[in-house]
Amino acid sequence: MGKTELLLTIIIFNVFFAMFIVAVMIYIRKYKQRKVEYLNEIQLKNEIHQKELLATQLEIQQATMQQIGRELHDNIGQKLTLASLYTQQLLYENKVVEESERIDQVSQIINQSLHDLRNLSKTLTDDNINQKEIIALIQKEVDNANVLKKCKIHFKHNFEYLDLDFVHKNVLLRITQEFIQNSIKHSQCENIFIVLNTSEENLWELKINDDGIGFDIDKILSNGIGLTNMKNRTAIIGAEFNLESNENKGTAIEIKLKKQP
Repeated sequence: MGKTELLLTIIIFNVFFAMFIVAVMIYIRKYKQRKVEYLNEIQLKNEIHQKELLATQLEIQQATMQQIGRELHDNIGQKLTLASLYTQQLLYENKVVEESERIDQVSQIINQSLHDLRNLSKTLTDDNINQKEIIALIQKEVDNANVLKKCKIHFKHNFEYLDLDFVHKNVLLRITQEFIQNSIKHSQCENIFIVLNTSEENLWELKINDDGIGFDIDKILSNGIGLTNMKNRTAIIGAEFNLESNENKGTAIEIKLKKQP
């Protein structure tokens, strides 16, 4: 074999070898890309499944509470009503003063229990979240908390109506309740500020902060059930959750749900 043929053979071999290396690199690159896409797809499906699961749990929880409320009203409530009627009859028929006083005491206990049971049943069966707007739901929580006079709660919003389904309203309401309760119990605050706005960029944005003593975020996040619940509820609807707290400067959360492009 001449030098020219040998050189040509070497060149051809090198060309094919280079093409082989390039092909292998392209294959590896595409394989990695497909693997990343596959993992991203799996993660997205898991996130969607988790959101649907948590949303379903909320709806089941609401339905269960309503069922319990109806059972309390229809079953135990009727029995207490019957017991109340019996004691009233005994009180009417009895002529002994001491016995009448005891019967009257029993009657009062039964009637108070019946009253408490009816209130509990009404609370459990009241479908406020579905029937009322988010503004009215939060305002009611603010009014109820302000009655305690532990601190002053301020609520502002830049709209009167926002079309939200049960899950979104439930998340906003429960997070608001959780923050108010935590602040009243632990923050020693004088004020809590709640702002719920909508904008061109965000479907809604909830900001809540207090002027309390604050806390160490790292310590609280590791074992704080309340904050974990807030984050989990936010994840249900795919919203952003941010928390800030500084010693003697209070605590603030900001939750945003961006509009779909």
